[in-house]
Amino acid sequence: MKKADIFFNVVRLPVDFLMLFLAGLVTYLSRTQILDFYRPVLFELNLPLSHYLYLVVLVALVFLGAYAVSGLYSMKVRIGKAEELLKVILASSAGIMMVIVFIFLRQELFNSRFLILGAWILAMIFVSLGRLLVRYFQHIAVSRYDFGIQRAVLIGNDDLARSLKQQLDHQPDSGYRIIAHWDKPDLQNLADMGGNIDEVLLVTPHYADVEMVDLVDYCHEHHIVFKFVPNLYQTLTKHLDVDRIGQVPVIELKRTLLDGWGKVFKRVVDIAAAGAGLVVLSPIFLIIAAAIKLDTPGPVFARLPRISKNRSFLLYKFRGMIAHDPDGGAESLKAGLVLFNERSDGPLFKMKNDPRITRVGRVIRRYRLDELAQFINILKGDISLVGPRPHQPDEVARYQKHHRKVLAIKAGATGLAQVSGSSDLPFDDEVAYDSYYIENWSLGMDFKIIFRTIFKMFHDHSAV
Repeated sequence: MKKADIFFNVVRLPVDFLMLFLAGLVTYLSRTQILDFYRPVLFELNLPLSHYLYLVVLVALVFLGAYAVSGLYSMKVRIGKAEELLKVILASSAGIMMVIVFIFLRQELFNSRFLILGAWILAMIFVSLGRLLVRYFQHIAVSRYDFGIQRAVLIGNDDLARSLKQQLDHQPDSGYRIIAHWDKPDLQNLADMGGNIDEVLLVTPHYADVEMVDLVDYCHEHHIVFKFVPNLYQTLTKHLDVDRIGQVPVIELKRTLLDGWGKVFKRVVDIAAAGAGLVVLSPIFLIIAAAIKLDTPGPVFARLPRISKNRSFLLYKFRGMIAHDPDGGAESLKAGLVLFNERSDGPLFKMKNDPRITRVGRVIRRYRLDELAQFINILKGDISLVGPRPHQPDEVARYQKHHRKVLAIKAGATGLAQVSGSSDLPFDDEVAYDSYYIENWSLGMDFKIIFRTIFKMFHDHSAV
C-alpha cells in the first residue's frame, strides 16, 4: 500500500471527528442563537452547552463506528468521490438512527427534534466537505510534491500495458511514477536500479513460470511490492490484496498481513509501550547506569550497528561488555574469538563464556536487562516492540537466500523466535519462527509474545 494512502486514511479519522463535533456545535448554536427569534428555546436550562458538547463527543464516536463498518476507513480498496459521499450519507443515517433508538429505549423526553435533524444533515455536509478537503490536499501533496510516491517498473508488451502506462503518465495524483517500462522481466536491470524502485507492476502474464517465480522472490527479498493483472492463475502466496490502478484491476502478492491499519495500530502500541516503559523503568535505568559506571570505564550505552528491514541503524543496549575504543574493545576482540563461536549452523556469533563480558554485564545479560535500553530505539522508530531479531551487518551479509525473508518487516526488541527457544536455537529454526510471525501477524500475537517475554525474563537465563 502506498505511503500517501496510509497517511491520508489516518488523517481522515480526526478530520471526521472534528467535522462531526462542528456539526453538533453549529446545530446547537443555530437553535439557541438564531432560530430562538422565531421559536423560544425550551431545553437550554436542562441541556446547557457544556453538557450538550459532552453528548456530541459520544455521538461522534457512534458515527465514527458506523463509518468504520461502512468501509470509509478501509485501506484495502480505493473508492471514488461519488461512492465515498454515498457511504457518508448512509453511515450518517445509520448513526443517527442508533441515537434515536437509544433515546427511545431510555424513554426520556427530548425537547428538540431540531437538534436531531440538524445534526444529521450538518454531519453529512460537514464530513463530506472535510473528506473533499482531504482529497484536495492529497492531490496537491502527491501531484506537486511527490509525497508518498511509488516508483514503479511496469512489465508488459501488450495493449493493456501500454494503456496503463498512458493512464498513469496522465494522472500525476495516482501516486505512481513509472520509471521504467520493460517488455519482459529483467532481474539484472532491476538489480542495477538498486533502492530506486518501490513496486513492480506485471501486466502481461504469459512469461515462463521460472521467470515469474524468480521475479516474485526477488521482489520479496528486496522489499519491493509485486502486483499483477489478475489473469495470472498462480498466486505463489496465500495473502492477496485486490487493487485498482487507473482502470486496471491488479492483485498484490503480500508477504505479510502487517499493512494498512495494522501497521498504524502496531506503531501506536510501540510508542505507548516504549514511552510508558521509559518512564516506569527509569529508576531501574539509573541503577543499571550507576553500576556500569562503577564497574568499568566507558559509556553507559553500547550503540551497536544492526540491520532492520534492509536499513542500518544503531541499537541501544546497556553496556555489558568492555568499552569500544580505537585501540581495542569488544568488537576488536571478536575477530580473535571467531574460532570459539558455538553457533556453527548459521551466520550468528555466540560464545558462552565470552571474555568481553563485564561483571555487571553478566548480571544484566542474565536477566536481559541490557535490552531495556531498546525502548529508545522503539520510540525512535528504528525497531518495533515485537519483530524478528535485528542482526549485525556482517551476519546479514552471510545470509543465504531464504534467510532474507526475515528482513521483510521492521525488527523487534523481542519476537516469536526469542520466546520459542533459548539463545542457542538453531538459526534455521529462528528464521522459520520469524517467517511464521511475518506471514501470520496480528496484534493478538504481539501481545502474547510480550507476555511470554516477561515470563521468560525471570525463568530463562540462557542469554549469558
